[in-house]
Amino acid sequence: MNSYTHVLTNDQAIKLRGLLEELGFEFAPKPYTIFFGQKNKLSVAVYEKGPKVLVQGKGVQEFVQFELEPKILGEAKLGYEEVHTPEMFQPHFGVDESGKGDFFGPLVISGVYVDAGIARKFLDAGVQDSKRIGSDARIRALADSIRKDSLGLVDTVLIGPERYNDLYEKFGNLNKLLGWGHARVIENLLEKKPDCPRSLSDQFADARVIEQSLLQHGRKIDIEQRTKAESDVAVAAASILAREAFINWLERRGKTLGMKLGRGVSTDVKEAAAKLVEAKGPGILREVAKVHFRTAHEIAPATYAAPPEKRAWRR
Repeated sequence: MNSYTHVLTNDQAIKLRGLLEELGFEFAPKPYTIFFGQKNKLSVAVYEKGPKVLVQGKGVQEFVQFELEPKILGEAKLGYEEVHTPEMFQPHFGVDESGKGDFFGPLVISGVYVDAGIARKFLDAGVQDSKRIGSDARIRALADSIRKDSLGLVDTVLIGPERYNDLYEKFGNLNKLLGWGHARVIENLLEKKPDCPRSLSDQFADARVIEQSLLQHGRKIDIEQRTKAESDVAVAAASILAREAFINWLERRGKTLGMKLGRGVSTDVKEAAAKLVEAKGPGILREVAKVHFRTAHEIAPATYAAPPEKRAWRR
């Protein structure tokens, strides 16, 4: 195990700083951190956002089990996952997606099968929700490890922008499109592992959308959705595979276009979109972006309609 992440309270962050001082860690400034300490080949960073701690390097497992958990977190979880979350080690598919909040790029949905042995290998390799991993190199390395340790029991459906825009217009609803994509991934996984009893994903839509799509193809499996499903190692692994496919697509297409296609909906993304429209016309956005985003209307209002205003929620 070479990395570990956990959310902290402010009091825990202060207490951890004191513990690191007692243990002889040396501190240095690092962007976006409250503090960053290092000793030998082990580093401990507490980031402002959260706050959360990231432990990396040599001796991560020992530090977490003998210092961080008993003295700061007050709980013993690492190495006891089978006790705390036994369902995570039972055979199931984990499904997750990447790109749904990004203007540029595809929507990618991935799925991974785990059983007790595969789940333990993933945890030992440091598999966690892709949103907790800031390095593209780390995403790619973990994706390779996931494919190897799962014995190829994985699947990825990449819906490129042109296909995505067509499907969005057909479904008229992102949740229905997501349900369609999740069903495709589960179908493909069932071809490889037909006896898998359960699929788990984040709560995003009525599970009936997926179930009905599967039944149309003669497939039946228990569909489970819950909030924070990415805490399950199978869903976390799926999030990594989906993220890898997403960033690889952006990189390849960016090279073809001769410009960087950024993530999210930042100012840089809008500036890049405006340059593309200026050089190639508004139609280029259907090839590289999700045109139901308000960004498309802002960049080319004569071609792309503004999305409807969201209604205020009322009791």
